[in-house]
Amino acid sequence: MNRWLKLVWILFFMISGHSLFAADSVIVKKDARLDVLSVKQMQSNQRSALMTSNGLYKGFRIQVISTNKRDEATFVQADLQLKYPEEKIYLSFQSPNYKVRIGNFLKKEEAEKFKTELNKLFPNGAYIVEDAVEYILKEGEDIITQ
Repeated sequence: MNRWLKLVWILFFMISGHSLFAADSVIVKKDARLDVLSVKQMQSNQRSALMTSNGLYKGFRIQVISTNKRDEATFVQADLQLKYPEEKIYLSFQSPNYKVRIGNFLKKEEAEKFKTELNKLFPNGAYIVEDAVEYILKEGEDIITQ
């Protein structure tokens, strides 16, 4: 019996040793469409990272005034609408101040360019703030490649 036990152990070690030192290789064949799908998923993830929960994009606006006087804020808003009709102007109230912000910029560099122009009108200084911005993609435009 002792001899059979030794023989079983020797066979066991030979078989397990062979599988430990095997130099086999595995060849994986995958469908090329999987690469396309993973790129699309990555782009979708990048796009959603740039968006807020309410469907707006994470971007920048330029705040030109923060005052507790509503008349002053509405005057600045009206003045900006006359001077920059192509830009969207926002008047918001965060107690106790009214804030006037302008623009929808995805990149800070774009906001910086416009801010230098606004600093001529507002010598006290306009500054860039992070905000959820409205942005409509133009046909063929991809926000990730910008």
